[in-house]
Parts: sequence; structure tokens; C-alpha cells
Amino acid sequence: MAVRATIIRFPGDQDALEESGLPWGVTVSPFATKDENGNPPVYGSDGHQLPRCENCWAYYNTYCEQEQWAWTCSLCGTLNGLSNQAITRYSLPESCPENVSSFIDLELPMEESEEMPARPVYVAAVDLASSEEFLELVKSALLAALEALGPGSLFGLATFSHKIGLYDVQGPIPVVKNVFIPHDSDGTVSMELQDVMPLLSFLAPVDTCKDRIASALETLRPTTSWERNSGAGQGLDGVFLGGRGFGSAMEALFSYLGSEYGNTFALARVFAFLSGAPDIGAGQLDTRRYGEQYASRREDADRALLPEQTPFYKDLAAVAVQSGVCVDIFAVTNEYTDLASLKFLSIESGGSLFFYTSTDDSTLPQDMYRMLSRPYAFNCVLRLRTSSEFQPSHSVRFSSSLLIPLILILLSRLAHNTCTISQQYGHFFPDPQYENVQHIICCDSFATYAYDFEFANNVGFSRHTGELPMLQIAFQYTVVVPPDELANVGSNSTRAKHSLKRRLRIRTLQFGVAHSINEIYDSVDSEVVLSLLVHKVILASLEQGVREGRMLLHDWLVILTAQYNDACKLIQSGHGGSTGVHIDVAFSQCPQLQPLPRLVFALLRNPLLRLHEEGVHPDYRIYLQCLYSALEPSSLNRAIYPLLTSYASLDKQAYPRHSLSRAALITSGSPIFFLDAFTNLIVFYASTADPSLPFPPPQDCLLRTTINKLKQERCITPKLTFIKGGQDDATAFENYLIEEQDVEGSGFTSVMGFVSFLEEINQSTLEYLK
Repeated sequence: MAVRATIIRFPGDQDALEESGLPWGVTVSPFATKDENGNPPVYGSDGHQLPRCENCWAYYNTYCEQEQWAWTCSLCGTLNGLSNQAITRYSLPESCPENVSSFIDLELPMEESEEMPARPVYVAAVDLASSEEFLELVKSALLAALEALGPGSLFGLATFSHKIGLYDVQGPIPVVKNVFIPHDSDGTVSMELQDVMPLLSFLAPVDTCKDRIASALETLRPTTSWERNSGAGQGLDGVFLGGRGFGSAMEALFSYLGSEYGNTFALARVFAFLSGAPDIGAGQLDTRRYGEQYASRREDADRALLPEQTPFYKDLAAVAVQSGVCVDIFAVTNEYTDLASLKFLSIESGGSLFFYTSTDDSTLPQDMYRMLSRPYAFNCVLRLRTSSEFQPSHSVRFSSSLLIPLILILLSRLAHNTCTISQQYGHFFPDPQYENVQHIICCDSFATYAYDFEFANNVGFSRHTGELPMLQIAFQYTVVVPPDELANVGSNSTRAKHSLKRRLRIRTLQFGVAHSINEIYDSVDSEVVLSLLVHKVILASLEQGVREGRMLLHDWLVILTAQYNDACKLIQSGHGGSTGVHIDVAFSQCPQLQPLPRLVFALLRNPLLRLHEEGVHPDYRIYLQCLYSALEPSSLNRAIYPLLTSYASLDKQAYPRHSLSRAALITSGSPIFFLDAFTNLIVFYASTADPSLPFPPPQDCLLRTTINKLKQERCITPKLTFIKGGQDDATAFENYLIEEQDVEGSGFTSVMGFVSFLEEINQSTLEYLK
């Protein structure tokens, strides 16, 4: 469990927080195997016996004061009695994980209601209203998935178009049975899938049927326009009027799988492969809303294309959860598919959304293998507790936590356009009964969530008591333990079967308190600040449009710049008011703040916040929103502001970091450059590089070793590109040199270089100071 705070030394009170101009909060990666410093938890058992505070329900931890018969809660200060069982337990304190480490992971007993078969179930749902190229890519991905699935797994193959196809691969030859999808928007299939094929005939054991599953995949063919027209009943003189009943297929599939939830499996994962928007049956989407008609209607495309057009897929995600199903969507298309509506089916069922614009260079097979090779937790509960002076904020306005109240003076529009932002961010949902309790359907070690903080009263952290801010995060989760791991822990079971384990992971942290504004600034973690900013501007964009998100982010930096200059006594003006005022827009006296102007600049230049008329596809923007919302801070930092390094040779790095500009390429004189943009890795050979340098770099050199290590560490597979300057098209590389002025030659006023951006921030700060 990795936990990182925007400010390591917390502000003393509300006035100090507002004076700083900084967001205050944390990011949490609960299923990460180690903490942010690389330390693993101390493992143990009997998590249900861990003492809890009678007042705030916090768990006993290393920061608690313990006496012979009692202990004092480190979060609220309540004195709690110890049971006889706990007294016996703590007679040998070093034998208890909670007395050894503030980061523990304890096994919990499974309740009878939780005892169920634990065989992993995986179902592929493949779009046949597609192309040969799409199906070839999906086949490669599923063959990779079969290699990643562990022994004892069950696998089902389904297809959808104008009909749903179910495959039985347990016989000598694959058998497929179909049921047609009605064309109307109700789209309920005429018969239950269980009546078409028994579920246990559909779910085949991977151990014995892998070759037969592979043979079934080879039979997949795109449906022809004649088939789709006749099947949908919409053919008219050969005109194709629809054929992708995705919503109806998912609805029927969840009902099908749900009949065995708790009997055959504890969690089923559905991989949905889409090549376009659903256009028949339930959940069909109108893609005509993406087009030039918005310009003629004077509608803001950035705002109009971000909300969902139907609640169907959000409601369907709830059905999936009730059926024990988690859905991952893999969209492979360059057409408008309306991911704004479809995304809810994946992220609200605990799955992920993947988006590929082309079959030619798609990393889908690698992403499938990587996703299935790493462990995951499900049925998770995340609970955050704080000491009494502060709390997770309940309703944060962009203008109160990020833009202090003075922002209302800056621009009148903000007085009318502030947007209410949730205090908790990520792909989880709140408990309907308990505060600060979040439910997570399914997550892996990369999944990250964020919280905003606010003061619970006007006092803040008292300097006189000496008590420091405390934070405790409890994470209950379930994992599937394979048979070989059970054998390693000494299980007496002789049958090779999977087992469910319920565990409780607890992390307790103590933070310092800053006694001056300089101490706050010196303890800033710019990567975590960026994480909270990204979460906030995503929500602002969804509520009020991309333009408003851009303005709020820009104005936050203006306020921060003014607050910093005022706090550090850097503002000096002549007799003419602000005339002659010098503004330090580079934060030259505070190294921890110095990355922020570049990060904000890069975020404004990112497709996440670029405008529709600049060529940003709305589906790509939605994909980035989903991806960025789940990334841990360092990965998000890399995705927003790529890292450019140079190499003197293939085995020797020249400089570890360059600015993203052509000037950096020219002045370094290095022959090789390596750009890491998280989803893309680019190796660029300068036109002046020695022609004898091997191209592309061989596998046994330092550069390739670095690349391979980065690829292994990523949650998704980055696309690797090699470019030879002077010979190959270098556009893909040059587009990342965002600090250049109007690098794409598009002429849009939003496209400016970094120097111009700083000048604009300087001017806006002067206007604010007036």
C-alpha cells in the first residue's frame, strides 16, 4: 500500500492552507505490494482479533500508547481497555505484526456466506460485426490470454453481432449455438442463454481444452452485410442498417453467468472486444451526435460529447456487479464509438477500458497477457480515518481548496462558474451507509485513488499539545489463491483446487506540521499535486466542459504564483502600484514548486484538455480520463510531461533529462535521444549521428535494457517506435517537443511555447495583484 501526500508537512490551520494556494490530500495504491519507500508489509493472521478504538473504530497500531490493561488510540486519544485475549496476545509484543510495523497485512477468517468455489472464470465476448484484421488481432490477444491463465481456470467464448453465439469446445469439434437479438431498443433476447447451452458446457477447463479453444478461435469470421440485414430484419435493397447488439449481448451474458455466481465462481471476468458503437438492440448508441451539426447548432462539442447519452451502461454495470462479473472493454476502432457512454460498464464493474485506434500497431495481445499475469483483489472495502483535527472533505469546490477565496476577485467568471468536485477520486464508489468507506469491485497493484482533506474545525493542529496528524487506511480484500500456493503454506488439502482468502491490510502514518509557509512549500510533492489537479480538471470538464477545466487550471497557477511571491516577500513595486513589479513565475527560491509551471503547461497541451477543434477525438479523451484517473503519481507525471534523455552511445547515457524543445536536441550534441511518454516510447537518432551506430538498438545494449525494464514496469504496454532523423518521418517525436512555439503549425492560440506561457502567467498574475 503506497500512500503519498501533496504536502509532507501539513499546514497548521485553514489560514495556512489558503495562504499556500496548494491542494491538500493524498493518493493511495491499496493493493501495491510495497509502500512508497519500497518496504513490504509485515504479514500475519487473526486480523479479526486486532483491537479497535471504541470511539473512532481505528485499529490498534505502533503509534498507540499501550499499558498493561489498556491502550490509547493514536487517532482520537480515547483510552480503550484490552480484552484478556489481547493481553495474552501482547505479552509477547514482538510476535505481533501490529507491534512491529505500521504497515501490516493480516488474514481474516472467511464467513460462511463467503465460502464459495474459487475457480477463476474468464469469458471473451467478441464483436463479429467487424473486419478480418480486427478478428486476427483479437485471436492473437486471446491466445496470449490462454497462456497467462493459471491451472484450474474456466474459459468461455461468446460472440455478438445481430445474434449471440455460444461455443461448446469440450467435445471433439467446437459447436456454436446462436440466438438472434431483436433490433428494437428493448432488445431482450427471445430465450435464456441457459436454454441455448448449459453454462457448464460453455465454460471449459483451460487445462484440458486449451487446444480446442484455440481451434474455436480460428473459426471466427466477420458477419457479412447480408447476414446482418437478414438477421436484424432491416435489409432494404441491400442497405445495411445495423448489426452490433452489444448491450443486449452483455445483458444476456450477465444473467447467464449470474446463475452460477457463488456456486461455480466468486468472480467472473468478461473481456468485451468492440470494433464500433452498438447499433441494434438494448443500449444502442446514436453516433450522429459526433459531427458538424454541432457547429451549425452552436453547441460546444467539448462539452456535448463528454456526458453519456444513455444511463443504460451505468445501470448494466450494477447488474454485472450483482452477477459477480467484472468487465474489461477493449475498443479497437478509429470511428466514433461513444466511449463516454460505454465506459461505465467497465470502470463501475471493476474493470478497465482499453482503446486502440488501429489494428496495425496495437499492443492488445501484450496488454491482455500483462493484465492476466498480475494478481488482483476483489470485493474490496477501503476505509480512511484521520486524527480529529482534519478529515476527508465532503464537498470541495475548485475555488476553495485549489483556488483560494481570493480567486473570486481574479476573474468574475469564476464567481459564477465554480464547480463542486467530489473529495474522493478513482474507480470506486461510496458506501451508502458509512462515511469515508469506499467499495472497489476489483483492482490490481497499480490501481490508485485520491482524497482531499479539510480541517474539521478552526483550531487546526495545536502547537502546544505536540500531537501530530495521523492517517490510517484499512483495506479489506479477497484474493484467489492457486493450489500451488496453498501447498507452500502447508495446506492439508490433497485436491488441486483454488481457495479464497480474505485479508486486512492496514497502513498507519504520522505526518509533521509546518510552522511557516516556507516549510509547507519545502515539503511539496509536485507529482501528487499533479494527480489531484488531474482528477479535479477531469471532473470539471465533465460538468462544465473542457474550456472551463482549462481556465480553472490556468487560474490556479496564477493564484499559486501570487501567493508564493507574496509569502516569500518577492513582490516589490514602485510608486505606481503594480508598475515595475517583478514576478518570480519560475519559483526560483523553492525547488519543490519549480516543476509545477511545466506540469500545468504540459497538462494544458495534453489531449485530455486540448479542444475539440484541435483534432482531439472525443473517444480518445474519454480513454485518457479513465487511464489517468487510475494511475499512481509517478506514472501520471510521466504521461503528462514525458522524460527526454540523451545517450552518447548505446551503452552510455549523456544527460538524464532535457526540456522538451528542439533547442535541447541541438545544444546537447548527443546522437541518440530516448523519449518516455508512458504510453509511447520513442528512440530518435539525430541526423548527425554516426551512420555506423546500429539501428535499431541491439538487445544487449544499455538503452534496450532500459527500455525493456520500463515496459515490464508499466500497467499497460507502451508502443515502441524507432526513428532515424533525416530519413524517417519524425512527426511522432517532434509532437512531444511541446515547449516549442506552435510546434504543430496549427495556428491555434492555445498552442504556445513554454516561454510564452510563463509570460502569460506573469501578466495574469500582475492583473490579479492589481
